[in-house]
Amino acid sequence: MRPQLFEKLEILADAAKYDASCASSGSSRPNTPGGIGNGSGWGICHSFTADGRCVSLLKLLFTNHCIYDCAYCVSRRSNDVPRKAFTVQEVVDLTMGFYRRNYIEGLFLSSGVFRNADYTTERLVRVARELRRTHRFNGYIHLKVIPGSSPELLEEAGLYADRLSVNLEIASEPELVKVAPEKDHASVLAPMGMLKTHIARSKEERKTFRSAPLFAPGGQSTQLVIGATPESDRTVLQTAGSLYRRQGLKRVYYSGYVPVGADRRLPVGGAPLLREHRLYQADWLFRFYAFEIDEIVDDETACLDLEVDPKLAWALRHPARFPVDVNTADYEDLLRVPGLGVRSAQRIVTARRHGRLRWEHLRRLGVVLKRARYFITLPGHRMHLLDRDPAFVRRRLTQAAPEKPVQLTLFGAAP
Repeated sequence: MRPQLFEKLEILADAAKYDASCASSGSSRPNTPGGIGNGSGWGICHSFTADGRCVSLLKLLFTNHCIYDCAYCVSRRSNDVPRKAFTVQEVVDLTMGFYRRNYIEGLFLSSGVFRNADYTTERLVRVARELRRTHRFNGYIHLKVIPGSSPELLEEAGLYADRLSVNLEIASEPELVKVAPEKDHASVLAPMGMLKTHIARSKEERKTFRSAPLFAPGGQSTQLVIGATPESDRTVLQTAGSLYRRQGLKRVYYSGYVPVGADRRLPVGGAPLLREHRLYQADWLFRFYAFEIDEIVDDETACLDLEVDPKLAWALRHPARFPVDVNTADYEDLLRVPGLGVRSAQRIVTARRHGRLRWEHLRRLGVVLKRARYFITLPGHRMHLLDRDPAFVRRRLTQAAPEKPVQLTLFGAAP
């Protein structure tokens, strides 16, 4: 690899790590005779860093030059960082080279905005077009949509990409204007709505004509930056819920703010990664567990409890809802029991048709009994600790397990 290209890769791949809105789930693009790669969901291999970010894709910024001055962004106009830009051919060559070496399973391509939105987006689309048409690349491609791009470019991007993302960044518009004065929510929601229409139209056309072209089969996603502005978790989750309902998003990603330089508009420290993790858990609850957002966070508990997960926090606040009878409870009530996931609840509903369930049956079904035991009742087991003292149950579930003694060795360093 040429030294100049290696330097670009080092700078622009590092700058791309702050964008969490990439995942390869939801797409199915099988290989074709003579083609390279496979974009099926099961064919994508994921690796995760210690803070949970996906690194299975070649994740790049096309350039870190940017006309905007967003305080939370490392590539902002006023930040003193080395500036680089790839050519279209360089990104194509890197993608094909890394893929052939089995280092990656696809490409996530974002960019700073240089000149204007159309000038930038046109280059991102050219990369995808070159990969698909010239190299017959059938692997996963995720493109970042630049707000303000023309409808024609957005439509072309969806024909080549498996997933598109338009990042809202900050949950409330007044706070967005404070840290990114050149942006507003309308400029992000407009392309989201356009993509939603194209995706829905493509699905309908595919029902009638199997040869109709795919349009962003993996859907669209967005990212919310957490901790750069003072919004509560309730505001963040309400914004996410609105995006799921109105824009049909596949995923909302939550990215804890990481300090990227001194700026008086921003807090000195970054957001705790545990807060980011709790937001993902809460997101899962209202998407798959039939929780309302106001049940997870309300006026009195506007921020998520960092000590316990959101489902357990809700259960501890509502002791009157427990214990739940495993043998008679509705599926929806089972989903609200800490320690019971969707699969476990489904297995319980199926298994109890053949007889009454007991403690040993739950073990075989994979229920996390260490947690569920305080919230369920079944033959031979009924606890009253929760309705008597929820605080005691909380202490029991959050206390750290005692450390096991470690045998030291004379032939190696002590752990």
